[in-house]
Amino acid sequence: MDLKHTLTGNIRHYPQFASRILRNRRDVLVYLPRGYHRSLRRRFPVLYLHDGQNMFDAATSFAGVEWNADESAERLTKQKLIEPTILVAVANLGKHRIHEYAPTAAVIESGPTRKKHSRGLLRRYGEFLSLELKPFIDREYRTRPEAEFTGLGGSSLGGLATLTLGLWFPNVFNRLAVMSPSIWWDDCVIYRILDRVEKKLPLKIWLDTGTNEPGWERARELRDRLLEKGWRLGDDLEYLEVRGGEHNEAAWGSRFEAVLRYLYPPLPPGTKQPPPKPRLLTTAIRWAKSAAL
Repeated sequence: MDLKHTLTGNIRHYPQFASRILRNRRDVLVYLPRGYHRSLRRRFPVLYLHDGQNMFDAATSFAGVEWNADESAERLTKQKLIEPTILVAVANLGKHRIHEYAPTAAVIESGPTRKKHSRGLLRRYGEFLSLELKPFIDREYRTRPEAEFTGLGGSSLGGLATLTLGLWFPNVFNRLAVMSPSIWWDDCVIYRILDRVEKKLPLKIWLDTGTNEPGWERARELRDRLLEKGWRLGDDLEYLEVRGGEHNEAAWGSRFEAVLRYLYPPLPPGTKQPPPKPRLLTTAIRWAKSAAL
């Protein structure tokens, strides 16, 4: 049975958005916050979200369960509990998802005669976001393009991809929603990636897990490793263990409001928005290109 569409608010659809870097196409949905068209001089921060078909619409989401990210953003913006924020939902490509979200070419499954490997295309997927999709969004909409206003979020393997891309592209993405990350991937390769970070990066990180998720204790270990690198709880790191929390869309959707409130708190009253800094954006793009080499 076909499910009804459940899109809420001002959402733009870009079907089959093309990537030369990845040589493929995917759907992209852009949620514009309340007041976007009334405040013609105002610019807005942006949060890019993996597994985009699960964010806004029950008709396209896994098992018909969406995150209600659009409803959450509408409600929190109306209540002035967050800074109005553009959400960009970037669809995955089904069976190719594990290749694009995996940071390394590791074994997916092992049979009696052969092993199936992921291609480990996360860095190239990060190039797609940084060098193709983000410049398009920054041209089409009134964004705050600097890294300090640009976020990335996802769950499970998308959570692992989020943290890894933040560590690889800190001059592009600074606000990270790392939900139930697949820390187990490639013998916990994320620990080794973090170990290679020489100094603390300017990343504001939300990290969570549910205690009914297999291996959830690894998230606590990841928290401790971030603390050792200099992140501070209650400041630029928020950590949440949800007692009884499970590994599914309903669980992630239930805490997405808390994610938004942490990563995009409301601006203090009377704050005047400075003009964008195009030189910083240019620097970020150059940095992303050099990191991709």
